[in-house]
Amino acid sequence: MCGHVQTQTEDVRSVGGPMNDQGFSRRSVLRSAGAAGAGLGIGALGTGAAQAATPGAAPAPAQQTAAAAPPRRGKSMIGVPFEQRSTVRVGIIGLGQRGGSMIDLFLALDGVRVTALCDPVKEKAERAAKKVTDANQPAPALYVKGDHDFEKLVRRGDIDFVYVATPWDWHYEMAAAALKGGKHVGIECPLALELKQLWELVDLSERTRRHCMQLENCAYGQNEMRVLRMAHEGLFGDLLHSAGAYIHDLRELMFDPEYYEGPWRRLWHTRMKGDLYPNHGFGPAANYMDVNRGDRAVRITSFGSPSLGLAAYREENMPAGHESWKETYIKSDMTISLVQTEKGRVIRLEQNVSNPHPYDRLNILGGTKGVFEDYPPRIYLEPEMSGHEWGDFDKYKDHDHWLWKEHANPPGGHGGMDYIMLFRLMQCMRLGLVPDFDVYDAATWSAPVPLSHASIKAHGTPQEFPDFTRGGWRKKREGIDSSKPEE
Repeated sequence: MCGHVQTQTEDVRSVGGPMNDQGFSRRSVLRSAGAAGAGLGIGALGTGAAQAATPGAAPAPAQQTAAAAPPRRGKSMIGVPFEQRSTVRVGIIGLGQRGGSMIDLFLALDGVRVTALCDPVKEKAERAAKKVTDANQPAPALYVKGDHDFEKLVRRGDIDFVYVATPWDWHYEMAAAALKGGKHVGIECPLALELKQLWELVDLSERTRRHCMQLENCAYGQNEMRVLRMAHEGLFGDLLHSAGAYIHDLRELMFDPEYYEGPWRRLWHTRMKGDLYPNHGFGPAANYMDVNRGDRAVRITSFGSPSLGLAAYREENMPAGHESWKETYIKSDMTISLVQTEKGRVIRLEQNVSNPHPYDRLNILGGTKGVFEDYPPRIYLEPEMSGHEWGDFDKYKDHDHWLWKEHANPPGGHGGMDYIMLFRLMQCMRLGLVPDFDVYDAATWSAPVPLSHASIKAHGTPQEFPDFTRGGWRKKREGIDSSKPEE
């Protein structure tokens, strides 16, 4: 299935911002229920901690198996630039709400041409194709013949970059197909849901010499990039802790048959207990701490609340006989994880989409000279501030990243971060630069999905993070806090 979309942050109906969740084919729901639903046991997730855990038993030691790296069959992708090109030719897989809106931003960028589109719902592909021709680009090739027509798209010779905006079940398969087809690929989060799949994508990226990237838009938010630059300039002193989250009440959307073409998002709450969507919080926090660029995540311990929210919402809103009454929800309503880095720093991650709560990503950074907290943004730095009174974060606008100084009012959703992310990625591809993020970041940011599930199942037993860089994290290097290139 070419999928339609994958969820990200705010939705226009729930928090007043641009929508980002996406549609889905019921054919993929059936696929998910059979293959993924039955196969996501602890063993499939790549760690055995929970298997040994029994009530009242002493906690098992952190698992070494999760951290062990398989033999490298290629070369590291750290510091590998794109091939320089005057025009980036893009193929898009998934044209639901996310893919169907992101195509507008691809078409708004100079030096980008959309050459192929894929979605099993023909009407969605045709609607997106009209946007391409309305932008005075040649009509794109369409792939609408079934769930696996994307396999033909990734083999085309006129595509440089494949963008995947489909339900989570398909991310690994589509990313792998794109890499094997010789294409750079960007995937909506999460990259994959099993440690084995994450390692396989690392391996494929290294062997094919093509970049496999997590398109984490929140890392390009104006506040996130400003705080990142301030941290690198030493304004927070020595960094100690950070926090990130995805707290977004999605109950109405997960039960809305018009919003999703199937219950795929809700079905994940019947399969896993852990943090299903860590990337929006973990990506920015990892950037602050220079994870994979001088520090690394070494272990995670997670706890989860009871799973009550979706069942309560169903009780109040779903009629008898609705398909959801056959579902048993096991995902913790609130998951709280602590990630420790090699340098001893701590990152707190939270996720909750099943209870009433205003939208929140936390976005906290603390050090020996002060702290920043978002939602609403506020800051306390010494020696500028004292008396336990928060300061005005707007006074630090001069620390904005050059991307936000040059694009003060970017188009598109999520406050412009989507546009900033795509602009920078396409710029790197056109100029032949090293990307701001790579497959090691993508794998690291998604690893809390299986690891948090395993830790919760094991009563909070710490789980070791794989070192996807195989030691490459020790070298300091640029990331999203990039230098401005010469065009």
